[in-house]
Amino acid sequence: MDTPAQGEAPLPLHGITVIDLSRLVSGNLLTHVLADLGATVVKVESPGKGDDLRAWQRNGVSTYWMAYSRNKQSVSLDLRSADGMTQLRSLLADAHVLVENFRPGTLERMGLGVDALQGINPRLVVVRISGWGQTGLFSKKGGFGSLIEAMSGFAAMTGFADRPPVLPPFAMADTVAGLYGATIVAASLHGQRDAATPKVQEIDLSLFEPLFSVLGPQAAEYELTGKVTERSGSRSPTHAPRNVYRTKDDRWVALSAGMEGTLQRLFEGIGHPDAMQDPRFSTHEARLANIDALDDLIQSHLANLTLDEALAFFEARDITAGPVCDIADLLQHPYMQDRDLLVQQPAPDGRTLSIHAVPYKINGRRPPIRRAAPTVGQDNERWFTKPARNKDSLP
Repeated sequence: MDTPAQGEAPLPLHGITVIDLSRLVSGNLLTHVLADLGATVVKVESPGKGDDLRAWQRNGVSTYWMAYSRNKQSVSLDLRSADGMTQLRSLLADAHVLVENFRPGTLERMGLGVDALQGINPRLVVVRISGWGQTGLFSKKGGFGSLIEAMSGFAAMTGFADRPPVLPPFAMADTVAGLYGATIVAASLHGQRDAATPKVQEIDLSLFEPLFSVLGPQAAEYELTGKVTERSGSRSPTHAPRNVYRTKDDRWVALSAGMEGTLQRLFEGIGHPDAMQDPRFSTHEARLANIDALDDLIQSHLANLTLDEALAFFEARDITAGPVCDIADLLQHPYMQDRDLLVQQPAPDGRTLSIHAVPYKINGRRPPIRRAAPTVGQDNERWFTKPARNKDSLP
């Protein structure tokens, strides 16, 4: 386990050991959250090549690996060999959590089904990530995130009505599943701690179900209306105005002003103080029905302001609006700097690059990044050298 620095309070998951057999994003995101919370996460990787996430590179640097595998350790094992499996079982005997995202049935073929794990370590929490779940119609079907983002309803509700459906520009399904999975692990560990008769807890976590769950009451609304909500760009099907607007200097500002008090201040500011009496804008339903006219009214005012002027305009009237930023903007943004949201980390080639800091504070302090992402097999000696097995501190 990782030992806190002198004078530092232990992080919430200090003392928890996680064995991570996963590849790519979903499992790595899940164990990334646990590692930032203080768990000792041991990545089990194939010799030489390592986790496929290492191949996601930019200019020769494994940037995703840097971001999602900081605070982790790495051991390389050939799980096709008897020795490799023996070493894996020795890791599992002392662990609290196992994470894998093989196709369903693979763990059983490795001799590590639930019954076998019960004999190795009955207090183990086993998170089994797959595209569609461990059982059912699609359990044997490949399940990359893009398929889930398409089938879940996300793509159908994203983009503009007269253009193709839009997939997200990042691994959204994997990310949502990873975040759900970290929560389930924390809850399961709590239950295992108090169990009088310990039993392996098997968590069946698909990529589909968490993403479907966060899309909101789609099923209920369809049953009520018989209508599929059309793609509407940055507009919202539930309130208006909510959109992005172009400013005089060809920048963009995002506005969400669905509350009537905010909307009245907006109308007064753009020179239409009586707009709430206009039948087109007087009610929530009317504003949604006349959204083009409402957006035109707002856009005509913002077209005369630069982004800075628009932000000052909204700030003065306590209207919820903000800039559309790209990463170039964020690297210089005072909010990012004030909150210390980026940290410098060493890349394998010696360069120092920015990655996101731990995204929360505990008792006013942001947990530190205790170590950079490991090289393949960096920690084999720590975990497998007899008799020391020196696991209790990170370099």
